[in-house]
Amino acid sequence: MEVETPMISMAGNTDPEIHSIRTDSGGYLRTSPEFALKRLLASGSGDIFELGRVFRAGESGRSHNPEFTMLEWYRTGFSYHQLMDEVALLVRHCGRGKFDQWPQHKLSYRQLFVNYIGLDPFSANEHELKAKAKEHGISDIELNHRQWLDLLISMVIQPALPKECLTFIYDFPAEQAALARIRPGNPSLAERFELYLGQTELANGYQELTDAIEQKQRFDTENRQRVKRGLEECAIDHHLLSALENGLPECAGVALGVDRLLMAVSGVDSINKVTAFPYSRA
Repeated sequence: MEVETPMISMAGNTDPEIHSIRTDSGGYLRTSPEFALKRLLASGSGDIFELGRVFRAGESGRSHNPEFTMLEWYRTGFSYHQLMDEVALLVRHCGRGKFDQWPQHKLSYRQLFVNYIGLDPFSANEHELKAKAKEHGISDIELNHRQWLDLLISMVIQPALPKECLTFIYDFPAEQAALARIRPGNPSLAERFELYLGQTELANGYQELTDAIEQKQRFDTENRQRVKRGLEECAIDHHLLSALENGLPECAGVALGVDRLLMAVSGVDSINKVTAFPYSRA
């Protein structure tokens, strides 16, 4: 079922890597419809999707615009591996034949690092990650373990991915869970996936966290991280926490960047070429 949710919320996104845009009324332009969609799921909506605009401050570049179109959907009773397959079907359908012959590869986060840079991301220390980055011309910076992992993916691994392939990366480190469920183990793993269409990150999906107490802890942890970075704390979504307490069904959800999909379908290298009014001309 298609739904519409508010573009302005009284709660922001606490993720330190995502910057919400404040409104004069004290609210936030949504960075994703995720919180509202989960509230609908908890109320018994069943499978739902929303196609709409979302907003993120400070995002501008070849594949970024502060205002862009996101397709987000949730499947009750689905596993995140089932949802990966559905995402691939949708991408191939939208490609109208362009992606039909592209293979589909699934790699765990660990396999990705081992295959492309020869390091285990869960056991490699910061010194080893820094040394590997230096081999690729990245030096004179100091980062923590998670930041090194993110940098190596974006600067080393992503440009090396096959250009004509649907590459799914799954089972992320627990500290990168966002709103995904964490599977206990050694190490604990976030049941999360990302899709790279060629070398472009296209979609991000989760086996959804359903525990209200853990969700509150994650919001609080992220706000503490924001303060450490000198960022403003974000108001947390107490409506979402109440919905989780009421009961979120087992489900998997994914958000897909529509503008980036249009770029791939059209064969262009800039989001400006699939946007009538990019930010510089808005």
